[in-house]
Amino acid sequence: MTARMAERKQDRRENRSIPDDSRRNLGSGVLFGLGLVGFIDETVFHQLLHWHHFYDKSTSDIGLLSDGFFHAFSWFATIWALFLFAELRGRKTLVLKRWWGGVLLGGGGFQLYDGTIQHKLMRLHQIRYVEHVIIYDIVWNVIAVAMILAGYMLILYARQELSSERRNSAL
Repeated sequence: MTARMAERKQDRRENRSIPDDSRRNLGSGVLFGLGLVGFIDETVFHQLLHWHHFYDKSTSDIGLLSDGFFHAFSWFATIWALFLFAELRGRKTLVLKRWWGGVLLGGGGFQLYDGTIQHKLMRLHQIRYVEHVIIYDIVWNVIAVAMILAGYMLILYARQELSSERRNSAL
């Protein structure tokens, strides 16, 4: 085997590991975003403002129980994401721009899912029980879409930087 062929084979092996780390960066960020926005939703809208419970179609006790399960989910998602984050740091493969893009993508995705599926389709709860709830719905979902777009832009920017670094290191 020629030296050039061995070099190409090594490049292919290295390129195979990069997408795995890239997916781990993104996955950890998305999971952290889901957990973080879930935690903020639970803390601010459920506990501090008392606007709603996770499940409002039953008694207040059931609503509180559903909040507890929701809070546990967001806490476990956040902790799991931080373990993945620590692993990426330990392996020195953390790409912060990609990770933050994942955080925004996961948080915005959760918020959009909550605002459309849980609020409107499943009607588990409304964001707030007022006469003109549509104003709250629009603001909620516009913020979600803005987070998704910002996250996607950060992910694309990180990908371009990585491609540029690869080209420069190949020269």
